[in-house]
Amino acid sequence: MIGTFAVVLAALLGAIIGSFLNVVIARVPRRESLLAPSHCPACEAPIRAWQNVPILSWLALRGRCHGCHARISVRYLLVESATAVGFAAITSWTGHLDSVAGGGRWLLDAALCCFAAVSIALALIDLGTHRLPDVIVGPAYLLAAGLLTATSAGSGDWAALGRGGIGLVALAGGYYAVHAIRPDGMGFGDVKLAGVIGLVTGYVGWAALAVGAFAALVLAGGYGAVLLATGRAGRRSGIPFGPWMLAGGWVGLLVGTPLATGYLQISGLS
Repeated sequence: MIGTFAVVLAALLGAIIGSFLNVVIARVPRRESLLAPSHCPACEAPIRAWQNVPILSWLALRGRCHGCHARISVRYLLVESATAVGFAAITSWTGHLDSVAGGGRWLLDAALCCFAAVSIALALIDLGTHRLPDVIVGPAYLLAAGLLTATSAGSGDWAALGRGGIGLVALAGGYYAVHAIRPDGMGFGDVKLAGVIGLVTGYVGWAALAVGAFAALVLAGGYGAVLLATGRAGRRSGIPFGPWMLAGGWVGLLVGTPLATGYLQISGLS
């Protein structure tokens, strides 16, 4: 069983990482340095240390700059909170995975937490700019591959790593085929992101990979249908697909096995 201390520690780390993700989300699309000191975008006053405490600072300042009182987007609070909750949930969830034992468990925690952080950053950037920056997707491959390889070394489950490699090739290949046929309908950034999602979901299991891929299409289709029904988009309008790919991947990771099992039972294939 996973201890409460580990879950709380993961939440605190998630809040800190979430604070950094806010910098990534704001600066990467503008190609600004991530190392420059934080400052208010309205008055450019430097952010002091006590104003940079994740979650608590936003609440204490009531969502406004301490100097000029300009409004600070609630996105900052939501990203930090979501990352904290996500890291805690992942740490609790992996403690109940039968397939991960020994030192591999903590490394899988790290891999999935990194994937969660990448998911949050890329989803919000894609929603705002319709771009999936290589500067984030590229390192995501290295982090996922390195941590999952270390996970297999710790758990002794090398089949999972092979399954992840197959997932990477299968999902990236499938998206590339769509891109080759309809380059105007599928960006190459989606193709590159698909490989990361395939690697992580495939590592966890075949059900996670299959359900994750299918869920992405369902979620994106539902989103597009809502936009059409509300007149916010036309039939030729482009929509960011990355957020729904990532959301689908998490559906596969979290509930892929029970969904696949239920489907097979209902269809009489099990």
